[in-house]
Amino acid sequence: MDVFAQLREFRQAAYDCLCRAKDATFELMDAILLTRNAYSLADLSMCPVFRRQWSSIYEAIQDTRPQRHKLMRLYSKNIPKQERIVLAGDHTTWSRPDAPTLRERTYEHYPQGGKGGRPVTPGYGYSTIAWIPETEGS
Repeated sequence: MDVFAQLREFRQAAYDCLCRAKDATFELMDAILLTRNAYSLADLSMCPVFRRQWSSIYEAIQDTRPQRHKLMRLYSKNIPKQERIVLAGDHTTWSRPDAPTLRERTYEHYPQGGKGGRPVTPGYGYSTIAWIPETEGS
């Protein structure tokens, strides 16, 4: 099977793991991958692969509930078998001390110092893990 057929198969399998608002969510995922600097959701809506109105981004985010376990199995299955898999992780804190009514707000470590210079702040935490395909280099 050639590389393009594999990519088409992978993308179709990922699309099938999405629930509501599949088309808008899939185009949003492509826009995220292809937009170098996105400072707002409006920036993503201007990406050529996002062919919908800008309000569709908000609807996609609100309505979609991807099947996370199926997606993780799909991603794991497509990592080539090698002696050692290298993963990189990052955790970013978004300090929101003055927004007590935000749902799902937690206490996060904030090395820059939160309100009053404290190292812990109320806010959101975002974690990312990435597979690093190169076995050599930085």
